[in-house]
Amino acid sequence: MSPGKQATEAESAAVVAGVRLERMHRRVRLSRLALLTSIAAGPVALGVAVLSGPTTVAATPSAAPTTQRATAAAADPSGYAQLFLGAWLRSSSDDTTTAQARLAQSLAPDVELPDRMAARERAAHQRLESVTAVRSAQQGHGRWRVTVAAQYADASVRYFTVPVAAGDGGGSFRVTGAPGVVSGPSQVEPVRSPYSVEVTKGEVASTVREFFGAYLTGAGEVQRYVVPGVRLPAVIPSPYSEVVVRQVLAVEESAATEDVPNDGTTVRVLARVEARDEAGRWPLAYEMELKARSGRWDVAALASGIAQKENRS
Repeated sequence: MSPGKQATEAESAAVVAGVRLERMHRRVRLSRLALLTSIAAGPVALGVAVLSGPTTVAATPSAAPTTQRATAAAADPSGYAQLFLGAWLRSSSDDTTTAQARLAQSLAPDVELPDRMAARERAAHQRLESVTAVRSAQQGHGRWRVTVAAQYADASVRYFTVPVAAGDGGGSFRVTGAPGVVSGPSQVEPVRSPYSVEVTKGEVASTVREFFGAYLTGAGEVQRYVVPGVRLPAVIPSPYSEVVVRQVLAVEESAATEDVPNDGTTVRVLARVEARDEAGRWPLAYEMELKARSGRWDVAALASGIAQKENRS
């Protein structure tokens, strides 16, 4: 190799080495600048600067991870209060060995039992038929007050409030005091129904009639009236021998038209049904959602039924 060519290659190598050295110096200067800036900005920025430097660093936590305590949802003790009141009303301090008295005392050891007259002296209308919890209100941490309705044989109803303490996590309860008789809840003003469009004929009315004929009497296949991909099992065994759709009301005007609109159009419907069996006639009501598909209406949802996604795997 000639001396001139060797000198040229040596100069080229020196230039390349110089460029590489300059790039390294620039990275070092930028890293130092970022480090100084982050020290001034605080520890969070310092951590970012260290991780963004030219060297890969395996970070280790500076402190043990914080443990978050999950707060369990407060358990509603309505069922516990209902169970207690039923046993309490059926027990008597004259005989604390009965099953009802023992149950009441186990649920509320500090509550005195009522002093009831002998069974033979009680009028038939005073016989307790059922108890139902109708309202519960949390008074504070772990403290509840449950309103329970007691219905008697003569259809009269008396309302009681039962104070209950609930342990953390809802795994323990205790009735903390004697029940109190209160007035019953008042009725709210009727809410205006959104179903204002009467559907007397057309495809929606026809689909509703045929669907309930299959759904409640077993006369036909239910799935043929249901949106593909949704499964809505019929009531089994079929409880009624005959079903008559008395009225169909809808929210949308399109439900009352003769022509089926574009695919995917949905309407919400309220169907009032009269079902008949050997015991009598039963007025029923169902809220439904229907969807247009290929010139027909299919049932997409039934508020009083259990609609499920079909498993196509």
